[in-house]
Amino acid sequence: MRFRHARIGFALVILVGVAVGVTANEPLRVIATTTIVGDVVGSIAGDHIALRVLLPLDADPHAFQPTPSDVIAVSRADIVFLSGAGLEHELDPILSDASGAVIDLSLGLALRAIEGGADAEGGQHATGTEHGGGEPNVSGYDPHVWFDPANIILWADAIEEALSDLDPANAATYSANAVAYRHALADLDRWIQEQVETIPPDGRLLVTDHLSFGYFAARYGFDQVGAVFPGFSSLAEPSAREMAELIETIGGLGVRAIFVGTTANPDLAEAIAADAGVDVVVLYTGSLSVPTGPASTYLDMMRYNVNAIVNALAE
Repeated sequence: MRFRHARIGFALVILVGVAVGVTANEPLRVIATTTIVGDVVGSIAGDHIALRVLLPLDADPHAFQPTPSDVIAVSRADIVFLSGAGLEHELDPILSDASGAVIDLSLGLALRAIEGGADAEGGQHATGTEHGGGEPNVSGYDPHVWFDPANIILWADAIEEALSDLDPANAATYSANAVAYRHALADLDRWIQEQVETIPPDGRLLVTDHLSFGYFAARYGFDQVGAVFPGFSSLAEPSAREMAELIETIGGLGVRAIFVGTTANPDLAEAIAADAGVDVVVLYTGSLSVPTGPASTYLDMMRYNVNAIVNALAE
């Protein structure tokens, strides 16, 4: 089967065969790869789509393996939204069977390049650039783009345009929802900046389970000074020397906490924290919480994380 490539706004679209539309009585069949992508898509689409999220809650995006039912769902979807930048590398084989549009939401963003084990804007020097299964990061970029709300504003633009293109009858609703969501993201960004101001500049030091906070650090003036798992994936195992160096870094810089995502195994972080004499603080990083939890939406997740970071680092 041959593919035709086109651009819609900030997103990459792969159109397979004839154009896919929506009938008057049938909602768009939409796939979102992660819970975070799914929440943003749902915030713009409302109840005009039939949405399926591939990764379950608390699944590690770096280790995701699609099931046979996922393959079928992707093949039948009108549109698939990816976070992109290599995050869903394991999905590549099944995307070739997609019957509709495949939207890479990271296309067009100012991505942070991984160069020689360090991100392009001066972040933590990692000892590896693994991304999923111990393989090199296939994109060459840090995929954790959602930690900067400015990137999610661009996601909203791409989602609105893609949905409106496939479902013009509901374009006005998508547009209105996108406007409201962009306002909410701008409010979130201002709130984060206000909260961060309560942390002394020399205390804005992040040690995380893996190098996932590069975009957050760049936007809000933090330094990502270390990670339990080297590189940009939670699957890159550290050596004994790397763990010793991290403990030394924590003590030497006066780092107050190690931040661990809910999708990562906390055991190693807890052992390092005990040796370094600091706390382990749990954040939501690659997945939202259950609907009744504290991070059931992207907006709530960011507020929860910022509150946890401020409480751990502010004097």
